[in-house]
Amino acid sequence: MDLLAIDNIMKKYEYRHYNIIGILQDAQAIENYLPEEVLHYISEKMELSLTRIFDIATFYKAFSLRPRGKHIIKVCCGTACHLSGAVSNIDQIKRVLNIQEGQTTEDRRYSLETVNCLGTCALAPVITVGEEYYDAVNPGQVEKILKDHDSMSDE
Repeated sequence: MDLLAIDNIMKKYEYRHYNIIGILQDAQAIENYLPEEVLHYISEKMELSLTRIFDIATFYKAFSLRPRGKHIIKVCCGTACHLSGAVSNIDQIKRVLNIQEGQTTEDRRYSLETVNCLGTCALAPVITVGEEYYDAVNPGQVEKILKDHDSMSDE
């Protein structure tokens, strides 16, 4: 981990304790998770309790203490998506990527997460890959979505 980048992030937020969530978000953006060494470093540099930092990092679902893939796949499991086939989509993603919910592919390309709502109920069932939204997804589309996303991200 590039600790100079972490220093720059803390400097950007003026080492203010009330900016800790922004600091952790920016730090996580570097590796797509928060390595323990980074949390220790932030604690030391900001003179903020390591326990407090871990409390924040484990409270918010947006943070991860485990390595995640370059691309996060989020499958909406809200009521509309669930009733429209989210479970079948999850099962297909698991088969295609050979991972379970909450896991990351061995090459750290993809991680699979479920969320309670993506706020797009009229488009159910919905998945996101990174920042891209895919609506009315059915299991037959999953492999194409991942291949298309791979080709877009490699450009």
